[in-house]
Amino acid sequence: MPDPLARLANAAGKVTRLVLQISGRGGTALPGLVALTIDPDFIAALASDLAHGVVLVSGTNGKTTTTRMLSDIVRATGWAPTHNRSGSNLERGIAGALLAESTWGGEPRGNIGMFEVDEASLPLVLGRISPRVVLVTNLFRDQMDRYFEIDQLARRIGDAIAKLDPRVTLVLNADDPIVAWLGQRHSGPVVYFGVDDLSVGGRVPQVISDATRCPRCKQPLSYERVVLAHEGDWSCPSCGLTRPERDLSATRVALTPVSSEMQLRTAVASAFDPVRVPIAGLYNAYNALAALAVARALDIALPTAALAIANFRPAFGRLEQVAVDGREMRLILVKNPAGFNAAIGALLETGRRPRLLAALNDRDADGRDVSWIWDADFETLAPAVEHAVVTGIRSRDLANRLKYAGVARERIEVVDAWGSAIDRAIGAAPMGGEVVVLATYTAMQALRAELARRGHVAPFWED
Repeated sequence: MPDPLARLANAAGKVTRLVLQISGRGGTALPGLVALTIDPDFIAALASDLAHGVVLVSGTNGKTTTTRMLSDIVRATGWAPTHNRSGSNLERGIAGALLAESTWGGEPRGNIGMFEVDEASLPLVLGRISPRVVLVTNLFRDQMDRYFEIDQLARRIGDAIAKLDPRVTLVLNADDPIVAWLGQRHSGPVVYFGVDDLSVGGRVPQVISDATRCPRCKQPLSYERVVLAHEGDWSCPSCGLTRPERDLSATRVALTPVSSEMQLRTAVASAFDPVRVPIAGLYNAYNALAALAVARALDIALPTAALAIANFRPAFGRLEQVAVDGREMRLILVKNPAGFNAAIGALLETGRRPRLLAALNDRDADGRDVSWIWDADFETLAPAVEHAVVTGIRSRDLANRLKYAGVARERIEVVDAWGSAIDRAIGAAPMGGEVVVLATYTAMQALRAELARRGHVAPFWED
């Protein structure tokens, strides 16, 4: 039972949420902010009553998709997750999810917390609550005006992990040297996952690599295989630090235009049926692998977890498909070079010649610094682009980037209003054709709100 201050904060947050919903707004973050203003320990007060504990999912890319997969997995076991499903992943978003899934007296309706956490907020959240499991998916350069240099961010996360209770299980991506190194800071159990299919990836370092040097001795790393950006089979010739042994790995990954299939091996067995991941892209295979590794840490049977993943439906903007006036819109959230390159790789692997609706904003949630678009590999995308409608607050920067990447000027249109941009992109595509939407976070919210206003999708907070 929460203390009186937490119950007061819960009631105030609920009233705020109710008012926002009556006025037609989502209320995913502000109610949590109200609760935290009244009681800074609100999250800990309510989370402590969750019978199966709390799982925190952090990292640069894949948080929303992986947490959704995990939420489906624990639901398949009969547990009831409390989940910040809308993707509001700052402290206020977690508080908002807890008060949305609690009674007016502050008693949780769920029995396990399943929260994605912004990587810069992870140290703060770890200081507030003691989770059962912490997953870090990957760490890439992202919004440097918010997240600092990646070495500094990793050091802050590592410092917080070093203070964790030894009973906490850490789940880490063995293929990411920055993430794998975090395991050295934890005195409790660590579960590593990775991709062991030698046919996946290559030996040539990719343009975007944020881990060229050893996280321990700072000497250059050596790669036997590069899978995504700086993820791969790595080692340090100088100090001997190397990719850790995987407790769960994909020994075979077969990619199709709409899905992937993985053969798994665990530390003790490899006799599992292939796991089907019903969304495209190697990066989503990584997300599924991360979710399965957490399932093992929670002692959930792999067949149960694999079945939940096979029935997974993506979150808004994560390869979501929307039918609009006889065309298919494929919504892809992009916000940093590594994520952009992974999404584009998944797109082009299918042989598409995309018609784009590309949107770039520079609000706080997107990152004020949009220079990352010059590090992303637009040059690989450009030769395949049939037509591009460009919109958003920084549409001119994006149009300029497409032009310098090689998209002919006559194939680029800048349209300022969200609705007009959708109309123009749809109008330029043939009946039965596809429009690929590439958008930063708040731009995706704006485009999706327009699609919701027209009745094509539900508002994202109802998703």
